[in-house]
Amino acid sequence: MIDRTHKLSICRQARLAGISRGSAYYAPRPVSQHELNLMRNLDELHLEHPFMGARMLRDQLHRQGMVVGRRHVGTLMRRMGIEALYRKPGTSKKHPEHEVFPYLLRNLKIDRPGQVYALDTTYIPMAKGFVYLTAVVDWFSRKIMAAKVAITLEACHAVDVLQEAFSRHGVPEIVNTDQGSQFTAKDFVDAVKDRSCQFSMDGRGSWRDNVFVERLWRSVKYERVYLHAYESVSQARESIMDYVNWYNKARPHSSLGRKTPDEIYNVTLPTDTLAV
Repeated sequence: MIDRTHKLSICRQARLAGISRGSAYYAPRPVSQHELNLMRNLDELHLEHPFMGARMLRDQLHRQGMVVGRRHVGTLMRRMGIEALYRKPGTSKKHPEHEVFPYLLRNLKIDRPGQVYALDTTYIPMAKGFVYLTAVVDWFSRKIMAAKVAITLEACHAVDVLQEAFSRHGVPEIVNTDQGSQFTAKDFVDAVKDRSCQFSMDGRGSWRDNVFVERLWRSVKYERVYLHAYESVSQARESIMDYVNWYNKARPHSSLGRKTPDEIYNVTLPTDTLAV
């Protein structure tokens, strides 16, 4: 946006672009190794004990010999996109442009593939940084319909992965997400509504509402991510997408009668399913 070689001064360019002059000179600092170690440990603790908030996580880190304050733990949790999972009173005000939808899956009989798609995003640690993985999962078969590794939590990545799932596998009756900002953003809501899907959202902080995706994250991290120290985003992307392919084709699930997601999805797929 700012061209340092342009004949206009940087101050003038910043004014025309509608940004502060200071931001034009700002050079982002890389996350320190200490911070990365804290985030990696927080990720593992959150995966094992999703009910823990900043205070309990701080105490657990102290027991591991990592001295950190509660406020800093909270800052890192927000950066990672995680929060303690428990029922909270509905007292917080929503952004006027961010609509929240009711949860539609409670007591709903889900008996076929393509009926419900679930989306979520999780933090992925690397050796010298981190990325985010967003995936679309078919609720009935546990098949990963599409996935994307990105460096931010922006809504555009959630839209991309949803559109990929639509184009490759067709449009479901219901799309279910949590209340993350990338899913309540207008662009994502419009992407769901434009295909005439019903939009369902988990209760805030209720992990049980999207339990199958939470189980997927556990599998991805313990069976692939934690076994590697990715040196680059491209390496993380290649490894994780390779795991997604293996997960669909070769990983049996006890809840699926020891069959793989592809076996369940392909055998029970309705004959009238149309790709978009």
